[in-house]
Amino acid sequence: MTPPAAPDSGYWGVPGGYAALWRRAWRHWGYKMFGITVGMTGFFWLYFQILNRPGFSVTEMPLLGLDRWIPFHPLWLVPYVSLWVFVLLPPLLLTDLRELRSYAAASAVLSGTGLWIFYFWPTRLPPLDIVWADHPSVDFLKAVDASGNACPSLHVAFAVFTVLWLERLARRDRFGKGVRAGLWAWGAAIVVSTLGIKQHVVLDVVAGAVLAGVVAWFQLGGRRATRLDPGATAEHG
Repeated sequence: MTPPAAPDSGYWGVPGGYAALWRRAWRHWGYKMFGITVGMTGFFWLYFQILNRPGFSVTEMPLLGLDRWIPFHPLWLVPYVSLWVFVLLPPLLLTDLRELRSYAAASAVLSGTGLWIFYFWPTRLPPLDIVWADHPSVDFLKAVDASGNACPSLHVAFAVFTVLWLERLARRDRFGKGVRAGLWAWGAAIVVSTLGIKQHVVLDVVAGAVLAGVVAWFQLGGRRATRLDPGATAEHG
């Protein structure tokens, strides 16, 4: 008996090729753009309000040995800022409105929990022996984002949350192993970059990863999680 043919892996392990992904991204385009715009605008407004007006005394985060072992390098800024492209991938790949609403709700819980912690337990980075003016691109980031709202790192939290969502979607839609490995590598680079440009310390990173893992488990792995249809493909809408 002839075994069933393997599913079409498309280009670079993407079923149906990149045209299928493009069609998928355009599905419910207005809904996606409205949600992304409102969500990011609201998040950043609250983030900077809390950053600039801490309601309680600020705790300085301690440095661990690993913080001293990882050297500063300005090139880590590249994967750091790439988060804002990375986080767009799950909503763009989703085509079912129920899944989009579930993803938006979980993102709001993740953001809200982090902001709640920032308000009631403000934290900041310890002073570092780095002349930021010698690194203009990173100096600009430091001037805008300062050193507060440190723990948990929401940069790490959203990177981890995004990786977990993308892994679920990639397994469901039979993306190639190379694509899945690339997505994990991208997420890992974002996480490490927070330490490489000294925007966070190790404890911030661990706390952010734990926060993302808990939210993702309740949404994707818990008994009340939204069920993702295992028969869906990248071309389904």
